[in-house]
Amino acid sequence: MIRCLAIDDEPLALKQLASYIGKVPFLELAAQCQSALEARSFLEHDSVDAIFCDINMPDLNGMDFVKLLAVPPLIVFTTAYAEYAVEGFRVNAVDYLLKPFGLQDFQRAANRLLERMSGNGTPTVAANDDQTLFLKADSRMVKVSIPDIRYVEAMSEYLKIWIEGEPKPIITLLSLKKMEERLPDSFMRIHRSYIINLSKIQEVNKNRVILDAHTELPIGDLYKEAFQTYLDTKFLGK
Repeated sequence: MIRCLAIDDEPLALKQLASYIGKVPFLELAAQCQSALEARSFLEHDSVDAIFCDINMPDLNGMDFVKLLAVPPLIVFTTAYAEYAVEGFRVNAVDYLLKPFGLQDFQRAANRLLERMSGNGTPTVAANDDQTLFLKADSRMVKVSIPDIRYVEAMSEYLKIWIEGEPKPIITLLSLKKMEERLPDSFMRIHRSYIINLSKIQEVNKNRVILDAHTELPIGDLYKEAFQTYLDTKFLGK
C-alpha cells in the first residue's frame, strides 16, 4: 500500500480528496490536514510515501512546503491555478491535478504514483526458483510462494495477487500476460481478467469457477474450450 497524506485548506476539497484516495485499492490515507503547517507537524512524528497537496494555501503554500521538506515523498499537486504547473514539475512532482478534477484524473495520478514506487517501469517480477516469485509492491520486494497463489486479478494497469490465508491481495504494477507467462502449468487463464490456481478449484458450476464460499470467478467465452479440455482430463464418470 502507498501511504498518503492529503492537504487542502478547503474542507470540501479535502473531503473529496480523501474519498478518492479511499476508492483506489493501493492507496491508504494516513492523515488529512487543512494546512501545510498542520502537515509539517504530522510529518515530524510520522512518515508517508506520497502527498496530495494543494498549492494555494494561507500562511505556507504547498509549493514552499514541499521545498522545505528535507527528504520529500512523492508529490501530486492539486490547484485551481494552471500557472503553477510548470513550477510544480520543477520540484519533481509526479503529477499535477487541475481543479475541479474527477476520479478518472485522480486514478491517472495514482497510477503514476504506483509506477514511480515500482521503479519507473522496471520489471516487477523476479524469480529465484520454480516455486517462488518476488513481486514489487509499493517500495518493497515481496516473496511469494507460487503454490500459495489462489488467483490473479487484473485491475487496469496493475494486478491483485490473492494469496492463501491472506485477507488482502498483493498489488503490483504488471500485465496479466506477463504473469501468465511466468506461472507454471498448474495455473490457467479462464477470463481476460483472471488466472486461477487449478489446485484451488472446489467446484465448477456452469460458467463459473468456485474457489470457496466467498469466491466465484467467471469463465470467459474465449477460454471455455481450453478450460473444458482441462476438466475432461480430470473427469471420472460415465
